[in-house]
Amino acid sequence: MTETVHIRGSLRNQLAITLVGGAALLAVLIFIIVRSYAAQIAQQGQDDILGASVTSILDAAVIRNGAIEIDFPYASFSMLNTESDDRVFYAIYQDDKLLSGYPNLPRASVSTGMESDFRTELFDATAIRLATASRVLIGAKLRTNITVSVAQTQDALSGTLNRISRNVGLFGTGFFLLTTLLSVWVTSTTITPLRRLTNSVTRRGPQDLSPVVRHVPAEMAPLVSSLNNLMARLDQSLKQSEDFIAEAAHRVRTPLATVRSHAEATLHRVEREDNRKALRAMMRAIDESSRAAGQLLDHAMITFRADHLELHKLNLVDVVSDLVTRLSPIAEMKHIELHLHGDMSVVVYGDPILLQNAFRNIIDNALKYAPSESGINIFVHAKPRPTVEIQDQGTGFPPNKMSELVARFSRGENAKDTIGSGLGLTIAQDVATAHKGTLTLSNLQRSGACVTFSF
Repeated sequence: MTETVHIRGSLRNQLAITLVGGAALLAVLIFIIVRSYAAQIAQQGQDDILGASVTSILDAAVIRNGAIEIDFPYASFSMLNTESDDRVFYAIYQDDKLLSGYPNLPRASVSTGMESDFRTELFDATAIRLATASRVLIGAKLRTNITVSVAQTQDALSGTLNRISRNVGLFGTGFFLLTTLLSVWVTSTTITPLRRLTNSVTRRGPQDLSPVVRHVPAEMAPLVSSLNNLMARLDQSLKQSEDFIAEAAHRVRTPLATVRSHAEATLHRVEREDNRKALRAMMRAIDESSRAAGQLLDHAMITFRADHLELHKLNLVDVVSDLVTRLSPIAEMKHIELHLHGDMSVVVYGDPILLQNAFRNIIDNALKYAPSESGINIFVHAKPRPTVEIQDQGTGFPPNKMSELVARFSRGENAKDTIGSGLGLTIAQDVATAHKGTLTLSNLQRSGACVTFSF
């Protein structure tokens, strides 16, 4: 009976999902880090240009005749030109008095002598980057503080960041797709040794319990070791079962044969009819018990050997001829003749012990049900496929129960007065199945049963 395998997920899918998920997370982190670093670098570039513009304006401020004069250098604003034509704003204060520029431009408080202050503000509903610096001018009768603020919109910076984001996004997508393909390849490569081990074990026949000697990764070594230990224990258990069957067959048959011989000897010495009748009943019971025990052990042996076939090159004619020779004395006692017909040589590959057992049970069944002064014909043919056919001249099989006769302990209605266990045809059927053959029951047109064993 095959146990249901409870499947919970796929190791390959779990490994692939883990790798692909890690790749997706790494791609997102790369995008965030690269874009943040690029934004920082781009912003630093704009701040440097704004700071240079503020410094150039402050450098142009002088005190002449007691008044502040600022001669704007051309480069102060030309250096702020961008491809996006960003707007530029400025404001110049003397102390708290606006000298020139946009009065509404946000004003940052900067201590005199400190480096430029940079911040992002909102002006006229537009985000701007504002740079502010302050310087003290000293004249003959004047000491004043000049503060310069220069601001610029960030359209060019946004465009640059968008291009960087797009390129980084494409790079991240390519990285993710490449990593996904690599993940599929890695998972397939990782699972391959396990698949090879599975195929190696699956291709084995039931009789192959040898250890697995394939090279496997270190992580699979405990599994292979456990599998080898299991097969070693199973092989030992099967050998013990085979030895037990052989020993049991000997120990059961020998005492029963001894008891029967004593009962038969006693029968010849007893004169009273009731005692002789009791001894005959005892002998019949012993015969039935002996046959049932023997066939039960034979069936157990065949069930075991069916999974451990020892195939040899055999000539079916020789196998059947040997059985005919050994069973001829029994047939002669019942005044039945055994006739062997067919080809001179029919070569097959099979287990000789199982085949002899199967043919012996079929012929024995024919001997039990064939009438006296009749014959049993045994045909051995090689074509169209190797076949052994055994025909008797008895009453035949019950037509309505013919398919049931190969079941264990199943007997026909005409078998009530015949010693048997109902295992003969079952044994023959199991042997045929083990050799990938068929056992067919049929009735002859004139009279009698026919059993066909085909390979």
